[in-house]
Amino acid sequence: MTFKEKEKKIDEILSRGIIVEILPSKEEFRKALLEKKLTFYIGADPTGDSLHLSHAKNFLLLEEFRQLGHNVNVLFGDFTACIGDPSDRESSRTMLTREKARENASSWVNQISRIINFDDPKNPAHVRYNSEWIDQLTPLKVVDLFTHTTVQQLIERDMFQRRLEASKPIYLNEFVYPMFQGYDSVAMDVDVELCGTDQIFNALMGRSLVRDFNNKEKFVVAVNLMANPVTGELMSKSNGTGVFLKSGAVDMFGQLMQQPDEMIEIILVNNTRISLEKIKELDIPNQPLEAKMFMAYEVTKIFHGEDAANNAKETFVSTFSKRKFPENAPIVNTESETIGILDLVCKCMPNESKSNARRLISQSSVSINNEKHNELDEIIVIPSDGFLEVKIGKRGFYRIQQ
Repeated sequence: MTFKEKEKKIDEILSRGIIVEILPSKEEFRKALLEKKLTFYIGADPTGDSLHLSHAKNFLLLEEFRQLGHNVNVLFGDFTACIGDPSDRESSRTMLTREKARENASSWVNQISRIINFDDPKNPAHVRYNSEWIDQLTPLKVVDLFTHTTVQQLIERDMFQRRLEASKPIYLNEFVYPMFQGYDSVAMDVDVELCGTDQIFNALMGRSLVRDFNNKEKFVVAVNLMANPVTGELMSKSNGTGVFLKSGAVDMFGQLMQQPDEMIEIILVNNTRISLEKIKELDIPNQPLEAKMFMAYEVTKIFHGEDAANNAKETFVSTFSKRKFPENAPIVNTESETIGILDLVCKCMPNESKSNARRLISQSSVSINNEKHNELDEIIVIPSDGFLEVKIGKRGFYRIQQ
């Protein structure tokens, strides 16, 4: 890559709209990107096993910096996940075991390996775990670490102030969390931390500690959180608004098509590298369906490849546009002549809770042979020589047999 090509690529990254704040300044960061090899990192506490597109955009961005020749680290907080990050939390977060954090991290690596190269022979992305260095801290070293901030600085955090006003507890493990996260930057001797805007306080703590321990400046590059511009709602599993990386191509395409129209441009900007000019040409306000189909195809292609994206698009069109029951719907065996409808839904969707299965039935979201079924105690008879066609929700299609 020539200097001019590198300069153009850097300017495209910095102006795309994913990065919302750079500290100490965009100009200094741009200059450093051009002049030397930097060490980047993104850190995350693996508190769940599934990532969505708002997470993915961070790793897509990190991969762009890797392709420019910089050293990049994906850090999993298998120690800090056991503390519980208080960021934007009105109450304390559930603490994870080390084993569960590692299990979730392994799932994350599998999901993001589609978009970030851990196997490049010359400059691979690196997976790190912060237990590697934090476990080595003696009590005396922990006390020394704590001397690099004050109670007044930590208590300034907005969520702590809100808890104090509401007379809610602030646990000591949450209070010192930023110190341990900040120490990650020291241990890896990083030059740049990529983080969401909700993590700026923790990232600035790391910036301060890098200055104290390593005698250098660290850049903090904060990215957006992909909120719905109309409702302000963040993409998340709990809100039911996520598009999840664990999903197969057909499910991912369907999840993308379910996104509100106002999210089309946001997803294209953050989760693809379609040019901003091309996105504008889509005329999203006047042609939202065509734009959404384009968006769903392009994103699915990134995570599953062109063939799978084409198949997912064809499946969506035939299933939802032509109201056709998909021929490739998974077959579920009941191994009995009858089954309760609740057990049937749970058998079709083993990752869903029983409470959610009850909700789906009660809300008439379950159809059998094109008829709604909403009685929780109903017993379903399974034909001995054929299938039942079961639809659950908007995208769940199953063929049921004995």
